Amino acid sequence: MTESQAKRPRVVVGVDGSEPSKSALRWAQRIAVCERAAIDVIGAWSWPGVFGLAGMPLDWSPMDDIEKDLTATVDEVFGTERPVDVTVRAVRGGAAHVLVEASRDALMVIVGSRGVGGFMGLLLGSVSGHVAEHAVCPVLVVHGTKEETS
Repeated sequence: MTESQAKRPRVVVGVDGSEPSKSALRWAQRIAVCERAAIDVIGAWSWPGVFGLAGMPLDWSPMDDIEKDLTATVDEVFGTERPVDVTVRAVRGGAAHVLVEASRDALMVIVGSRGVGGFMGLLLGSVSGHVAEHAVCPVLVVHGTKEETS
């Protein structure tokens, strides 16, 4: 990595394959262009809480699955117009924690809001709410409910 790449600002975007996260990825591109920033696409993963070893394929890797899903989502959103400075990575841990950690040296974090949760969401919190409250950089929460225009 060259010195200019290392100092380049990063826009971190949390992606889980949902429509709101795809909207967040589109917004990340817009902001990255304006700020001359790189885009850091992050998907969080963890081992399932309850699983039986007898039912798990020995060669299964949740990280590999997340990386494939992330790449497919980025390809779907950008198609042949993928920006040059896009990094796609799967990070082990809870989504909110992973994104808050990534915010430490980011220009901005962008996440989609699924809009689910209601009263239970207030009790349990949500990824977007947690990131908005605890990130150390600006956070954009995208509500992708209407058809977007470019």
